[in-house]
Amino acid sequence: MAEKRCYYEVLGVSRTATEAEITKAYRTLAKRYHPDRNIGDEEAKIKYAEVDEAYSVLSDPNKRARYDRYGHAGVDSSFAASGMEGVGVDLGDFFGDLIGSFFGGGPRRARGPRRGESIAALLEIELVEAATGCSKTFTVPSEQNCRDCGGSGARLGTQPASCRRCRGQGYEVLNTGFGITTRMRCRGCGGRGSVITDPCPTCRGSGRVTLTEEVTVNIPPGVPNHAVFTYPGRGHAGDPGAPRGDLELRIQIRDDKTFQRDGHNLLCRQTISFPRAALGGTFEMTSLTGEKILVEVPRGTQSHTTVVRVPGHGMPHFDDPQRRGDLLVQLIVETPTHLTPEQEELYRQLAALEGLSPPPPKKGIFSKLKDLVSGENPPKEEKK
Repeated sequence: MAEKRCYYEVLGVSRTATEAEITKAYRTLAKRYHPDRNIGDEEAKIKYAEVDEAYSVLSDPNKRARYDRYGHAGVDSSFAASGMEGVGVDLGDFFGDLIGSFFGGGPRRARGPRRGESIAALLEIELVEAATGCSKTFTVPSEQNCRDCGGSGARLGTQPASCRRCRGQGYEVLNTGFGITTRMRCRGCGGRGSVITDPCPTCRGSGRVTLTEEVTVNIPPGVPNHAVFTYPGRGHAGDPGAPRGDLELRIQIRDDKTFQRDGHNLLCRQTISFPRAALGGTFEMTSLTGEKILVEVPRGTQSHTTVVRVPGHGMPHFDDPQRRGDLLVQLIVETPTHLTPEQEELYRQLAALEGLSPPPPKKGIFSKLKDLVSGENPPKEEKK
């Protein structure tokens, strides 16, 4: 398995980057590598997942602090439960026990059952769903205590045996030199004081199994992009007798082909004809939520510079859905490319009124043949 890249390197920011800089970098890269924009590109899909993982850590102050201190191990799902046993010693327990032994306090007391870790999940929705609100059902994998052994890891009908390394104490005595001894958590049993001699066949002695749960959530209208909702008790299971962690759901709103969100307002572009731009008038268009609305075109509209505001057809306010932003329509004047004879004649009259001398109308092949037969354009004699 390839080694994970530094999250700061993935987002292209420094370790001192602010939250705003991290969010800006994430939005740029997420848009570049989004699967909807790179259909069939597996490399882009991998990069998008890498960028999303980096942002999920660096945008969370607690996860970022753990990552800065311990690297990728600090944000691994097994970090809190294992106490960094992957490196052989829990540093926090080690120094706590070391200091305690200096002052005669002995090893720290074993902590009670630990609460389950939270699960970070990403839910993508359409812009129209963010405007109207929606209900979404999806699946979330989580670690739960094995039902067959109750989370103990031992086969049903058996019990864990006392650890021979620490004799059930949960700690070892370490000689640090100069006649000083201290106690550290037992590396044989991880401080539990017991080991599994006959593991449960379902969980293979871990006491944990991975289950997939179906979750239904209601997203309120006007939800902002990257909003995080917390659902208590929907995360990983804790130690037996301890509560489950939470589900932290982050919302990502996909880009819309027609409308662009700007706070509570929506932006879009609409093309209009030259006569309508010059004379003004109205035209009908469909809003983001499917409503038919009339847009007033000011007389003398200039292409790309005239923006018409349609009140009340933007995004609802997240804290007050009854209030809505506005729809801002940028008008683009369309130059006709194919004219009927009548239209061309009218444009020529308009050009004449403005003192312009338009080029003569282009003749088609049939007009040229007609001129040739009538002798209006006799062929030139060849030079001898």
